[in-house]
Amino acid sequence: RVTARLMKEEYPDIEYDVVLVDAMAMHLISRPTAFDVVVTENLFGDILTDEGSMLPGSMGMLPSASIGSDGPGLFEPIHGSAPDIAGKGIANPLATILAAAMMLKYSLKLNEEAAAIQKAVDDVLAQGHRTGDLARSGEKALGTKEMGDLVVAAISK
Repeated sequence: RVTARLMKEEYPDIEYDVVLVDAMAMHLISRPTAFDVVVTENLFGDILTDEGSMLPGSMGMLPSASIGSDGPGLFEPIHGSAPDIAGKGIANPLATILAAAMMLKYSLKLNEEAAAIQKAVDDVLAQGHRTGDLARSGEKALGTKEMGDLVVAAISK
Protein backbone atom coordinates (compact mmCIF):
# COMPACT_ATOMS: atom_id res chain seq x y z
CA ARG A 1 0.00 0.00 0.00
CA VAL A 2 2.93 2.32 0.62
CA THR A 3 3.96 2.22 -3.05
CA ALA A 4 0.38 2.80 -4.18
CA ARG A 5 0.02 5.80 -1.86
CA LEU A 6 3.27 7.26 -3.16
CA MET A 7 2.06 6.83 -6.74
CA LYS A 8 -1.23 8.49 -5.79
CA GLU A 9 0.72 11.53 -4.65
CA GLU A 10 2.66 11.62 -7.91
CA TYR A 11 -0.49 11.14 -10.04
CA PRO A 12 -3.33 12.88 -8.14
CA ASP A 13 -5.76 12.68 -11.09
CA ILE A 14 -5.82 8.88 -10.98
CA GLU A 15 -8.51 7.40 -8.76
CA TYR A 16 -7.07 5.25 -5.97
CA ASP A 17 -9.04 2.72 -3.93
CA VAL A 18 -7.98 -0.01 -1.52
CA VAL A 19 -10.07 -3.13 -2.12
CA LEU A 20 -9.76 -6.44 -0.29
CA VAL A 21 -8.88 -9.32 -2.61
CA ASP A 22 -12.13 -11.25 -2.07
CA ALA A 23 -14.18 -8.18 -2.93
CA MET A 24 -11.92 -7.48 -5.91
CA ALA A 25 -12.52 -11.00 -7.22
CA MET A 26 -16.26 -10.32 -7.12
CA HIS A 27 -15.90 -6.86 -8.72
CA LEU A 28 -13.82 -8.23 -11.60
CA ILE A 29 -16.67 -10.54 -12.54
CA SER A 30 -19.61 -8.24 -11.79
CA ARG A 31 -18.19 -5.02 -13.27
CA PRO A 32 -14.93 -5.66 -15.10
CA THR A 33 -15.01 -2.43 -17.09
CA ALA A 34 -14.80 -0.38 -13.88
CA PHE A 35 -11.04 -1.00 -13.68
CA ASP A 36 -8.28 0.21 -15.95
CA VAL A 37 -5.41 -0.91 -13.72
CA VAL A 38 -5.19 -3.21 -10.73
CA VAL A 39 -2.04 -3.11 -8.62
CA THR A 40 -1.48 -5.92 -6.14
CA GLU A 41 1.15 -8.23 -4.74
CA ASN A 42 2.19 -11.36 -6.62
CA LEU A 43 0.01 -13.97 -4.87
CA PHE A 44 -3.22 -11.99 -5.16
CA GLY A 45 -2.25 -10.88 -8.66
CA ASP A 46 -1.90 -14.49 -9.80
CA ILE A 47 -5.33 -15.34 -8.41
CA LEU A 48 -7.05 -12.27 -9.87
CA THR A 49 -5.44 -12.63 -13.29
CA ASP A 50 -6.47 -16.28 -13.54
CA GLU A 51 -10.03 -15.29 -12.66
CA GLY A 52 -10.06 -12.29 -14.98
CA SER A 53 -8.54 -14.29 -17.82
CA MET A 54 -11.85 -16.01 -18.41
CA LEU A 55 -13.63 -12.75 -19.24
CA PRO A 56 -12.39 -12.78 -22.86
CA GLY A 57 -13.03 -16.53 -23.04
CA SER A 58 -9.62 -18.09 -22.52
CA MET A 59 -6.26 -17.64 -20.83
CA GLY A 60 -4.82 -18.10 -24.31
CA MET A 61 -5.84 -14.56 -25.20
CA LEU A 62 -4.04 -12.56 -22.54
CA PRO A 63 -0.55 -11.13 -22.53
CA SER A 64 1.17 -10.20 -19.30
CA ALA A 65 3.92 -7.75 -18.39
CA SER A 66 6.07 -7.09 -15.36
CA ILE A 67 7.45 -3.63 -15.94
CA GLY A 68 9.76 -1.77 -13.60
CA SER A 69 10.32 1.96 -13.45
CA ASP A 70 13.49 1.67 -15.51
CA GLY A 71 15.10 -1.06 -17.52
CA PRO A 72 13.58 -3.87 -19.54
CA GLY A 73 10.28 -5.54 -18.78
CA LEU A 74 9.27 -9.19 -18.77
CA PHE A 75 6.56 -10.02 -21.30
CA GLU A 76 4.81 -13.39 -21.54
CA PRO A 77 1.42 -15.02 -21.96
CA ILE A 78 -0.55 -14.92 -18.73
CA HIS A 79 -0.76 -18.72 -18.76
CA GLY A 80 3.00 -19.22 -18.87
CA SER A 81 4.59 -21.82 -21.12
CA ALA A 82 1.77 -24.44 -20.91
CA PRO A 83 4.15 -27.44 -20.83
CA ASP A 84 1.21 -29.86 -20.72
CA ILE A 85 0.33 -29.06 -24.34
CA ALA A 86 3.82 -28.26 -25.66
CA GLY A 87 4.50 -29.74 -29.09
CA LYS A 88 0.88 -30.75 -29.70
CA GLY A 89 0.07 -27.83 -32.00
CA ILE A 90 -3.05 -26.89 -30.02
CA ALA A 91 -1.84 -23.92 -27.98
CA ASN A 92 -3.42 -20.55 -28.68
CA PRO A 93 -0.49 -18.36 -29.80
CA LEU A 94 -2.35 -15.06 -29.46
CA ALA A 95 -1.27 -14.29 -25.89
CA THR A 96 2.37 -14.76 -26.88
CA ILE A 97 1.90 -12.63 -29.99
CA LEU A 98 0.18 -9.91 -27.95
CA ALA A 99 2.93 -10.09 -25.31
CA ALA A 100 5.43 -9.40 -28.10
CA ALA A 101 3.33 -6.38 -29.12
CA MET A 102 3.43 -5.13 -25.53
CA MET A 103 7.21 -5.52 -25.50
CA LEU A 104 7.48 -3.49 -28.69
CA LYS A 105 5.27 -0.76 -27.25
CA TYR A 106 6.44 -0.50 -23.66
CA SER A 107 10.10 -1.54 -23.71
CA LEU A 108 11.18 -0.66 -27.23
CA LYS A 109 8.81 2.28 -27.85
CA LEU A 110 7.84 0.88 -31.26
CA ASN A 111 4.21 1.97 -31.06
CA GLU A 112 3.34 1.63 -34.75
CA GLU A 113 4.70 -1.91 -34.92
CA ALA A 114 2.85 -2.86 -31.74
CA ALA A 115 -0.38 -1.39 -33.11
CA ALA A 116 0.06 -3.36 -36.36
CA ILE A 117 0.30 -6.61 -34.41
CA GLN A 118 -2.73 -5.74 -32.26
CA LYS A 119 -4.76 -4.83 -35.35
CA ALA A 120 -3.74 -8.07 -37.07
CA VAL A 121 -4.92 -10.13 -34.09
CA ASP A 122 -8.18 -8.14 -33.95
CA ASP A 123 -8.74 -8.64 -37.68
CA VAL A 124 -8.11 -12.39 -37.55
CA LEU A 125 -10.56 -12.78 -34.67
CA ALA A 126 -13.12 -10.53 -36.38
CA GLN A 127 -12.97 -12.88 -39.39
CA GLY A 128 -14.13 -15.67 -37.06
CA HIS A 129 -10.90 -17.65 -36.77
CA ARG A 130 -10.55 -19.50 -33.47
CA THR A 131 -8.19 -21.93 -31.77
CA GLY A 132 -9.59 -24.88 -29.83
CA ASP A 133 -9.85 -22.98 -26.55
CA LEU A 134 -12.12 -20.37 -28.18
CA ALA A 135 -14.05 -22.35 -30.79
CA ARG A 136 -17.65 -23.15 -30.06
CA SER A 137 -19.03 -26.62 -30.55
CA GLY A 138 -19.13 -27.39 -34.27
CA GLU A 139 -16.76 -24.55 -35.23
CA LYS A 140 -13.45 -25.28 -36.91
CA ALA A 141 -10.57 -25.02 -34.46
CA LEU A 142 -7.24 -23.84 -35.82
CA GLY A 143 -3.92 -25.13 -34.57
CA THR A 144 -1.08 -23.03 -33.21
CA LYS A 145 0.73 -22.68 -36.53
CA GLU A 146 -2.42 -21.97 -38.53
CA MET A 147 -3.45 -19.15 -36.20
CA GLY A 148 0.06 -17.71 -36.11
CA ASP A 149 0.28 -17.80 -39.90
CA LEU A 150 -3.02 -15.91 -40.19
CA VAL A 151 -1.73 -13.18 -37.88
CA VAL A 152 1.52 -12.90 -39.85
CA ALA A 153 -0.47 -12.63 -43.09
CA ALA A 154 -2.70 -9.93 -41.57
CA ILE A 155 0.36 -7.93 -40.49
CA SER A 156 1.75 -8.18 -44.01
CA LYS A 157 -1.39 -6.61 -45.54
